[in-house]
Amino acid sequence: MKCSVCGGTAFTSRAVLWEGLIAEWQLSRPEADYVDRQQGETCNSCGSNLRSIALGDAVRSFLGTRAPLREAVNSAAGQSLSILEINEAGTLTPVLRQFGGYVFGAYPEVDMHAIPYASGTFDIVIHSDTLEHVPNPVHALAECRRVLKPGGALCFTVPVIVGRMTRDRAGLPKSFHGDPSTATDDLVVQTEFGADAWTYVMEAGFNRVNIHAAGYPAATAFAAYCD
Repeated sequence: MKCSVCGGTAFTSRAVLWEGLIAEWQLSRPEADYVDRQQGETCNSCGSNLRSIALGDAVRSFLGTRAPLREAVNSAAGQSLSILEINEAGTLTPVLRQFGGYVFGAYPEVDMHAIPYASGTFDIVIHSDTLEHVPNPVHALAECRRVLKPGGALCFTVPVIVGRMTRDRAGLPKSFHGDPSTATDDLVVQTEFGADAWTYVMEAGFNRVNIHAAGYPAATAFAAYCD
C-alpha cells in the first residue's frame, strides 16, 4: 500500500477504539480490528491514517492523477480547483488548504442541511466522518450536490461496517465518537453506515459513485458525481 497523500510506504498501527463504543455499535472482534486500522494505522512519513488515505485516493480520482496529493496541489489543475471542506479531514486538511480555491466550513457551524453557499459554486466538496452525525444524511448529500458545479464531485468518508446494512440509531442510547463527557449533541452518532452506504448517495441525486479502499475492509471513501 502507498500513501495517497505523500507516497509513503511504511505504516504504524495503534488501537484507538474503546470497549464502550465497541459495545454500543455491537462490533464483532474482526469488525473492531478493522475499524481500529481505519483510524489508527498511519503513514510513517506524513501521519495520515487509512481513512485519510482512502479519501485522498477519491480526490486524486477526480483530479485524474496518481501523483501524491502533496504534489498535485502545485499543478495547474490543483491551483485552479475550488474546494469546500466541511469539517477537518484530519491530516489531509493541511494539504487541502494548499489548493488554489480552498474554502473551509466548520461543522456544526456550517449546517449540512443548509450549506451557506450558492448553487454551483465548487468543483469539489469534501467531508470526512461527518455525515453520520447529521440527522438526515440524504438531504445533507443533496445539499452537497447543490453547491457543486456541473461535472464536480463530492468526496467523503463515513465509518462503514461492511458486513451489515445501515441502521438509524434513533431510540438507541446516545453514542459519540469522542469523549461523551465533553461531546455535544451535534456530535452524537445518528446513523451507523453499512454495505448499502452508497445507496444514500444515489438517493441524493448523484448518478455515479466510485468507492476507494485503503486496506479493505478497513477504510473506504466515496467519490460521487452527477454527470
